[in-house]
Amino acid sequence: MTRLPVAAALRLVVALALLAAASPAARAQEQAVTPTRVIYPGQTVTPDALQVVTLRRPPRGVSAIVVVPEEITGKVARRTLLPGRLIPQGSVRDPYLVETGAPVTVTLVEGALTIALTAVPLQPGAAGDFIKLRNADSGVVFSGVVLADGTVRVGAL
Repeated sequence: MTRLPVAAALRLVVALALLAAASPAARAQEQAVTPTRVIYPGQTVTPDALQVVTLRRPPRGVSAIVVVPEEITGKVARRTLLPGRLIPQGSVRDPYLVETGAPVTVTLVEGALTIALTAVPLQPGAAGDFIKLRNADSGVVFSGVVLADGTVRVGAL
């Protein structure tokens, strides 16, 4: 009969030892970022709209949440973010550099040859996105990669 309390005490000691030896990454999960106001889809996330909160227990069902405000500052909300709620990392995206219908410069670089033309994007895109465009002169539809400066590159990169 005395073994049950000793076994329970040992389990408690082991659990406390594991908790104390938790990695820094696990301790970082004790904090999370929540909005201070409603952020609607398409709105840019600003630092004044975020707050860091301490979690009482790890979140269930959410594998990747925002833990540092700098992770999402300047990004655009994909869905409505509510005050006091945790922010899943997939609920924000990079801002679009190319918008549908707004003419962009498209370049093809092949060795010393560089060809530039104007095209109309058929879909929006952020840096690194593969998008479809229509040549403004001929109407031909083709694909390219959006670059960080807002232009589009076609051909081998």
